Amino acid sequence: MMDETVAEYIRRTVLKIPRDEIKTMLQKWGFLSEAQLQNINFHQIKENISQEVVQLCEENCADIKQAAVLDIIYNHIHQNKRMWSVYQMNKKGEETEIFDLTDFKKKIKRQLRTALKNVTINFREYEDNAIWIRVAWGTPYTKPNQYKTSYAVYHSQTPYVFISASVFRSNLPLLCQALVVATSYQDIREMELRGHSLNSLKDIVFRRYSQNFQTHCPRPLQERNVAPENADLRIIRENKTEKEKIERVNWEVFGHGPQPKLEFAQYKLETIFRSDPKMHTLDKKEPFRCVVKFSSPDLLESLKSLAPAGMADAPLSPLLTCITHKARNYFKIRDKKDLLPGGFTSP
Repeated sequence: MMDETVAEYIRRTVLKIPRDEIKTMLQKWGFLSEAQLQNINFHQIKENISQEVVQLCEENCADIKQAAVLDIIYNHIHQNKRMWSVYQMNKKGEETEIFDLTDFKKKIKRQLRTALKNVTINFREYEDNAIWIRVAWGTPYTKPNQYKTSYAVYHSQTPYVFISASVFRSNLPLLCQALVVATSYQDIREMELRGHSLNSLKDIVFRRYSQNFQTHCPRPLQERNVAPENADLRIIRENKTEKEKIERVNWEVFGHGPQPKLEFAQYKLETIFRSDPKMHTLDKKEPFRCVVKFSSPDLLESLKSLAPAGMADAPLSPLLTCITHKARNYFKIRDKKDLLPGGFTSP
């Protein structure tokens, strides 16, 4: 008999899948035979579909390992539903070790199970050298909670790991330490770069977005801007020159290719306002603090469009245009004397 908790987890996972994707996702899963899939009525309500899938899984004696693989497949396809943070590992020297996937898995499992007995770990490899790691955490006295999982995506031969953690913060260092041990690095640190689009985060840290800049040839400006018949030619020439200048500056900052997709950029300001001692307007020596957050479904494309639309001067402030170059969307802005590494000086 299949464990009741496994049956319920499979049922809930199937219910999360959009109706038109259920059959395809079950085929990718590969746990049910083609004959079994043919017996499922995919045109009925999702609750009934999930019950039929669970019944077939019971016939095949599914365990939590198979259920976890289905969850990985779902999260790989719908990876933008999770919030991802980028971590960078470091090592001394430049030597590159041969990556052994089997050894990598063994070290991850050994490290985590030594630190915490009740934990389930599952892996799945994808064609772009990405290894997806799913971890469900328990406690010394409770079984792993399959509904509160951590995901780590590691690309072999790179120092970057992308982590999405629905866990207590106390478990995150355990995962990070396991990754460091399994990859033979010395340490790991969280970068100030987060977002829902996993592929865009990869584009930023792997510098893949810049390739688009050289493959896109924009149409000549005169083809895109047709002047009205009665327009003053002097104004037309002035506008054309200004537009060409804005376009050139914009290209130097953003390029002509599509931008990586980020939803926000956050700036924490900490500064001390100073006034003439005789005025006694600001006697406090405590710094003023505030947080400014820019949000958009596609922030970098929005910033790129500001100058051409006449909504901002070109070039934009380096505080906004350095996001991809610095590979971060969290910033701290302090006065010069309080400047810390990675921050900005205030104007």
